[in-house]
Amino acid sequence: MQSWRGKKHRSSFLEALWSCIRFAAKRTKKSFPVQLFPLRLIKTVSIAALHLDGLTWMVVSLRLKFLKRFGALRLLSTEVPVKDRMVLLAAALCWAAAWCGAQEQSKGSQSLPTGTQLDASMAAMDTQGSVYVPVDNWVYPALDRLHALGYVDTAYPGLRPWTRTSISHMLELSADRIESDANNDEARSIFAALVREFRPDIDRSNSGVAPPRAQLESVYTQFRGVSGTPLRDSFHLGQSIVDDFGRPYESGFNNYSGFSARASAGRFSLYFRGETQYAPSAVGYSPALAAYLSETIDGIAFTGNSAFATIPEGTIATTGKIHVMEAALSYHLLGHEISFDKSDHWLGPDKGASMLWGNNAENIYEFQINRVEPLRVPGLSRITGPFRYDFFVGGLHGHTLVLQLPNPPYAITSAIVGANVNNPGNPWVHMEKISFKPTRDLEFGFDRMAVWGGEGHAPITIHTFLHSFFSFQNVGSDKLGRDDPGDRLGTFDFSWRLPYLSHWITLYTDSLVHDDVSPISAPRRSGVHPGIYLARFPGFEHLDLRLEGANTDTPSSSGQYGQFLYWEGIERQGPTNNGFLPGDWVGRQGKGGQAWLTYHLSPQEEIQFQYRNAKAATAFLPNPTPFLPGGTTQNDFAVQVTKRVRTDYEMRGWVQYERWKAPIYETGLHSDTVATFQITWFAPSRK
Repeated sequence: MQSWRGKKHRSSFLEALWSCIRFAAKRTKKSFPVQLFPLRLIKTVSIAALHLDGLTWMVVSLRLKFLKRFGALRLLSTEVPVKDRMVLLAAALCWAAAWCGAQEQSKGSQSLPTGTQLDASMAAMDTQGSVYVPVDNWVYPALDRLHALGYVDTAYPGLRPWTRTSISHMLELSADRIESDANNDEARSIFAALVREFRPDIDRSNSGVAPPRAQLESVYTQFRGVSGTPLRDSFHLGQSIVDDFGRPYESGFNNYSGFSARASAGRFSLYFRGETQYAPSAVGYSPALAAYLSETIDGIAFTGNSAFATIPEGTIATTGKIHVMEAALSYHLLGHEISFDKSDHWLGPDKGASMLWGNNAENIYEFQINRVEPLRVPGLSRITGPFRYDFFVGGLHGHTLVLQLPNPPYAITSAIVGANVNNPGNPWVHMEKISFKPTRDLEFGFDRMAVWGGEGHAPITIHTFLHSFFSFQNVGSDKLGRDDPGDRLGTFDFSWRLPYLSHWITLYTDSLVHDDVSPISAPRRSGVHPGIYLARFPGFEHLDLRLEGANTDTPSSSGQYGQFLYWEGIERQGPTNNGFLPGDWVGRQGKGGQAWLTYHLSPQEEIQFQYRNAKAATAFLPNPTPFLPGGTTQNDFAVQVTKRVRTDYEMRGWVQYERWKAPIYETGLHSDTVATFQITWFAPSRK
């Protein structure tokens, strides 16, 4: 990686910021006072992040006028609105991280040893296909901790999952630093456990050529007992169990048993994970509550004979099925994995949730192009550092078609006065993300996702996809026709190992906005999920603490019924898949937080205490019964113990006690208890 030492490289960073300003002013064709700097800057960076020609333009048009036009004292000026000052501070944060990184790397004792540079040469040489590691695997908490302790600089926490080969490259590039640093027994222990897990992949990568191989990866069974009445409604009242791939659960005995296997041959790789799922029957919402949630909260006509996956109504039948959790057929090409798959995604640096897409819902079948290794572009990467990107497109399920009556066909030439559907059936979704790493301690990324089309509204074709993909402007009459670009969401996230505390504290956040290019350009319209991670305590090397907050009750969504984030005027069931939001468990127009205090017995064993709070706003779920309160409140207390037996067997126990209030559903205070025990056998890796 290019060093950030000296005035020359800091000036290059400032030149890049000024080029963003010039580019934004040119695109908007408006005057550019200092007060409007943040809006234009972030829109420019977002557009540039999604269009490589914009990035190229930034490199070609560098200017050194930034310092003359903009100074740090402007942040304190009363002429700058408070909202823009906050955005300006966010931009200054990125600059400060780069500058502090320069100071840190300028010290001889902290310079990167040879062999740990953020370089794409290893990826260019490796032509072997590799499978993704599921996001609920033990290696991600281990790698997160190793990264927070100051290592694995090529990791991108905001863009997961990672392939086995990319993880092996991270470990190889960190080996020299871990070996050369003193007093890092905890990091050495984590590193050794990860190397044991990925030794066949490291050897395979170094050899250059590997014979075809296939192996059983793991076999597991999970027993889950639930007492009391749990919540299982991520689109409205909340969930008792979150980030669990949308698995069914009800009061009583639940079970999930399955296996995973992987294979590779040259550039091709194959992965499969399937399980049987069992959950007992239960009684859901009353017809009156279901109708209220559908018509008043969601704005979808309720006929009484339509089943909505987002509303657990009436008698819920016993679930007993064979279910595909993950499946992928991939081809490796020039540092990319190109695949048809049903794969995990985690598009943010937080542990508790990814605001755009995580594992809170069932995975979708999709086509994906993922840059799995850091990419360096000559010239450009002197400014942005190496970067990665990901793209996928696929279909959502569980969206019920509700026609708008009368139901005339869309006109082709005449003005359209209204949509011909109240809610389209099973739309599609496409997502694009790019993440940059200008220093080894800072990563930031931009996402864009759109839910478009669907039965009764617009066909899923190349034309409608491209129209949605390239849509950045405000939508007029197209919104009510076949060319509707869909429900467009944007995110911004960053992860920053704090200067001089880079082996201790990591600060990070995820944010989400609806129908804007980026949350930074519209903070009052954005949900946020910030967090801080203390990787170790002084004198207690095995102990760590993580705190996160969540808020989707934005000032712009202060109206009723949560019809803003995760909801749209046409796509009224939002980005849900089979009834669950794939994003943040806090849901629509809610606030909450999580805390984890973990004592690590070893890199693969731990005792963890957890707390989670979630509260849906009264304005989101007002009580239809006069004089009764609205909204919901959840408080969860949990403890988890993970223990290994003879390295190949993992036993995990998890107990959660929850207290919740949902006056719109049941009056008074209610509680439920969840006890889970899972045993997993990990097959020894084959070379």
